[in-house]
Amino acid sequence: MNENANFAGNGLKWVDRLSTILAVVGGVAIVFLVGLTVVGVFFRYVLNDPIFGMDDLATLTLSVIVAGSMAYGARAGSHVYVDILGMVGGRRVTRYTDIFARGLGAVVVGLSAYALVKQGSCGIRCGNFTPNLAIEHRPFYMLLAVSMGLYSVILVLEMIVGLFQFRASEDPNEYL
Repeated sequence: MNENANFAGNGLKWVDRLSTILAVVGGVAIVFLVGLTVVGVFFRYVLNDPIFGMDDLATLTLSVIVAGSMAYGARAGSHVYVDILGMVGGRRVTRYTDIFARGLGAVVVGLSAYALVKQGSCGIRCGNFTPNLAIEHRPFYMLLAVSMGLYSVILVLEMIVGLFQFRASEDPNEYL
C-alpha cells in the first residue's frame, strides 16, 4: 500500500472513532427514549394525565438516534443494499461501479448535510421549533448535518481506498 492509501486508511480510523462517539450518543438517546416512553405510558394510561410536550421530546430524541446511527451504520456495513452487479459481474464490474456509486452517494449525502446546515441556521425565525414546547431545531439539524457530513467523508475515503485497491481481487470496504 502506498502513502496515499495509508492516508485514506488513517482517515477511516479517525472516522471510525467519530462515528463510534456518535453511536454512543445515539445509544444514550435510545435509553432516554425508552424511559420517556415508559413514563409517558404510565402517566397517560395509569394516571390518566398525559404529559404535555411528550411528542416533542420523543421526536427530537429520534433525530438524535438517527444522527447517532447513520455514520456508524455506514462503517459497520449495516445499511441495506443488494449487490446484483457483484453477483453478476464480480469484482471486475464492481471496481468501476463502486467509484460511481460512492462518488454519487458522497455528493448526495454532502448536499443533504449542507441543506440541513442552511435550514437549521435559520432557526426560530423560520419556524424551526417544536409545536408544543417551542424547542428550537437548530442543534438537532446540526447534529444530523454532522452525521451526514461524516457519512459523506466515509464514502469519499472508501472510494479513495477502493481506487488504490483497483487492481486487487477484492475491495477492503465491500461487505460480504
